[in-house]
Order: sequence, then structure tokens, then C-alpha cells
Amino acid sequence: MKTPSISSLTFILLLIISCSWAASADDHDDFLECLTEQFRNYSSISNDVYTPINSSYTSVLESSIRSLRFVSGSTPKPQVIITPEHESQIPPIIYCAEENDLEIRTRSGGHDLEGLSYVSRVPFVIIDLINLSEITVDAEAKTAWVEAGATIGSLYYRIAEKSPVLGFPAGVCPTVGVGGHISGGGWGPMLRKYGLAADNVIDARIVDAKGRILDRKSMGEDLFWAIRGGGGASFGVITAWKVRLVDVPETVTAFSVRRTLEKNATQLVHRWQTVAPNLDKDLFISAVLTRVNSSQGGRNATIEANFWSLFLGGADRLLPLMQESFPELGLVREDCAEMSWIQSVLYLSEAPVIPPSQQQPLEFLLNRTQPNLVNFKVRSDYVQKPIPELGLQGIERLLYEPEISSFVAMTPYGGRMSEISESETPFPHRAGNLFKIAGDVVWAGNEARDLEMNLRWSRRYYSYMAPFVSSNPRQAYLNYRDLDIGVNNVGEDTSYAQASIWGMKYFKNNFDRLVRVKTVVDPDNFFKNEQSIPPLDD
Repeated sequence: MKTPSISSLTFILLLIISCSWAASADDHDDFLECLTEQFRNYSSISNDVYTPINSSYTSVLESSIRSLRFVSGSTPKPQVIITPEHESQIPPIIYCAEENDLEIRTRSGGHDLEGLSYVSRVPFVIIDLINLSEITVDAEAKTAWVEAGATIGSLYYRIAEKSPVLGFPAGVCPTVGVGGHISGGGWGPMLRKYGLAADNVIDARIVDAKGRILDRKSMGEDLFWAIRGGGGASFGVITAWKVRLVDVPETVTAFSVRRTLEKNATQLVHRWQTVAPNLDKDLFISAVLTRVNSSQGGRNATIEANFWSLFLGGADRLLPLMQESFPELGLVREDCAEMSWIQSVLYLSEAPVIPPSQQQPLEFLLNRTQPNLVNFKVRSDYVQKPIPELGLQGIERLLYEPEISSFVAMTPYGGRMSEISESETPFPHRAGNLFKIAGDVVWAGNEARDLEMNLRWSRRYYSYMAPFVSSNPRQAYLNYRDLDIGVNNVGEDTSYAQASIWGMKYFKNNFDRLVRVKTVVDPDNFFKNEQSIPPLDD
């Protein structure tokens, strides 16, 4: 952790022009004036304060936006962006935002699928944690402290610096920030062996609505429970996690086997549904369906299933397992790539996956930028009974639709995921779920027509999937944020009943405990957004 100094805690008062949608310039000035009163020295931190008249404001705002949907001129913009360099700078921001009726959005990596970490429909400020990205790895104790602004790619890199046989069970996209990823659960290809990222958190630091900087002991077990899968933005500003590192072998094996409809893709996916959740815990096989060969006006289009995998061991052990459990896939030695665990992180993050000899250097994991941004919308579900072949064929028909670029990703559960109680953390999707399924649509255009066309596809997909997925409630994954399943009122109170429409989908019965925790730690509901946990009414 960085050591703060009073001289570094500074702010320069700036004259602020009003945004077209927001409050008056007086509100901006009042907020900044409040900050100067809260700090003893306010002369040097101006480099960490960005307002609309600052030449760097737009570049800082857009630097961590991962979906073009939220880059348009009509998207609400913050009155101020602050990039604190130590957690001790955060309490005054909270105090002054509350004093001036400004909401706070906290951004670590910017991957919120609905932009809630940097967009609000009421006047707001952004706390961007990009400068809080320090990582301290203790290989002997098998733990690491990682600040919330760090990316999972940088966490992986720092772990590998210290040990080739330690890893962490988080996601495959290296630019995702650990703050939001872990607080929403955080799945990755080791989830069947070690569970979620949130399942491997042993301490945390958070700044609450009263400006208190708390660790696990001082926050108490209820709040510590809530932020490991319940979403941190409802409860405060998470500044750091202490995580338990996990053992990985010196050699792991990865593969990516692709089969088209002409090579029995439908039948293989149908078989995969019962095989993948019951494999050895060391073996993870995901399946992704998408349209391919459509460059010639769709005349040669087909559907391809990509079976991509990480196995915690060598190919000599993997091949007999596959021959016994999933011989239909036809995996052969030439399909397998043996490598270190850290190399597998690069292998699985590349699209398409490429051999280790052709990969980017490991330093690529330290890169926070994400090229080729697009618009996207994701709908998530959980499957508890295998989808029949006819049902899979209906998904394929949706993927065939012209002018739409979409894919359906299936993530197997079972293994460790079935052993952890659904109330152990707020993340409830445990035993009884075969796999998570997500329908993703991506597009490049920024016209209203493009948006509506792709969102219509997303709604058709979600409607089509209803008979094949969980119900009462129809479950969803918090980190695949989806405002279409329900939202809170904007700028006014939201009832338990209204919030439970979306809350039960993400958390099932854990939603009730989250509401109770919220009522204790933030009874005035300062930390709120369209899908934040509401406190109970008095």
C-alpha cells in the first residue's frame, strides 16, 4: 500500500462550466470548495482532478470506457473526475459529494456492461481508482494484497514474477479491474477447481458512507460477506483485496477445438451439457456458438462451436480423460498446447487463441488499454437441465440472423462450484446449475438504428431462452450487468419489492441479507445506482 503524505492531499479550485444535463456551475464550485476545506494542503493534487474545462477531461473519462454505447455525446458526463493516489483521499470526496447532493460512481477497470461505474442520470462525480493499482505478493504465505484499480492481468503478472506454481482463479480478460470483478463474483477457467475470485478473498479494505476506512475486522463479517459477490458499489468504495493464491502445476494444457454444424456441432454441444459439469475438477471446457464464414453475403454461413479448455496438468493425463469422458469431440495430441499457467492466461485471452510461440510477451498483461472497442449487450442465464437439440437449433437460427454479430457462450459449473453453499457469499449460483449461458451481441455503428436493431435481437434471444433456463427466479450473473431485468428509481427511493425484481435474479434469497446489511452500513442510501441494494424503510 502507498504511504500517504499530507502534502500530497491537495486540490486546486477550478472554475467549472456546467454540463448541459447537470447542475449549475455553483454546484461544481461548492463541491470543490468543500474539498479544499477538507484538506490541509490543496496545491499539488490538481493533476488528479479533472473537470469539463480541463484539456485531459475527455481522455481520462474515455480511457476506461469499454463499450462504445457510452461514448456518445448524449451520454451523461460527470461534473468532476478524481483519480486518488491513496485511500485516505477518498473520505473527503464522499463527504463533499454528500454535502452537495452529488452521487458517486466508482470505476476500477470500466467493464460494467451497463456503464454504471461511470454513468449516472443525476449529477455525479467519478472516483477513478486507476492510481490505486499496487500489488504485493507474498509467495511464501500464498497471499496477495491487490488494490482495486489494478487489472486482473497485472495481478497475474505479479504472481508469476514471484512463483511459476501459484495462480489466482479470476477471469480471462486481462484489462478487467479487480475492484468490480471480485465484488461481483469473478469467474475464470479455474472455477471448477477453486471456485470464484470472490471465494478466495480473505480480507478487504473499504471506505464506507461515513468516510471510515475499514478492513475485515473493523467492518465486521456481515459487510465482508456482502462485498464478496454482492457488488461493492452498494456499500462503499472498495480500495483493496487480500486474496488467497492457489496452486497450479508447472505445466498446464490448453486447447481450442472448433466444429461446424456440418461436423456435428449441435450434437457435440448437446453432449457437452452433461459432460462438462461432471469432468475432473482440473478440466474446464467452455463452449461458444457463433456464425462463421459469412463474409460472402451469408451464402456460405454456418454455425461453429468452439470448445476451449484449460486443464491443470499435462497432455498425457488430459488425453485419456477426454477419451473416457468426451470421446465425441475427437481431441488429439496435435490439438493440445502445453505451457505454464501464466502463458495460458495469454493463450486464453487472445481472440482467436494462438500458440505460445506466437503470443504477445507477458508484459502484454500490464496493458490497460483495450483496442477495437465495440458496442455490446449481454443477457445471462443459468441452465439446470440440458437444452434439447431442437432448443439448440433455435439458438443457431438466432445466430444466423443477417446484420447481427452475436455469439452464445456457455460456462460449465460443477466441481468446486457445487461444493460451496449458495449462502456462503452473495453469489448463489452453485449446486444444481449445469452451466451459465450468455447471449452476446456486438456492433460497431453508433446510429440509433444500430442500437435498436441489436437490442431487439437481444430481447428476442432472452425471450426464446425462457423455457430452457432457471425460473422462479430466472437467475442472472451480476457481473453481466443487465438493466433489462429491472431497475431502481432514479433520484428517489426504491422499495424492497421493486428492487427484488432484479435482486432475486442476481442473488436469490441472499438478496434479503444484502438488504439487511445495507440498512445497517448505509441507511441513508448514499451509495446507489440503477441496481444498487436498497435499505429497508424505517
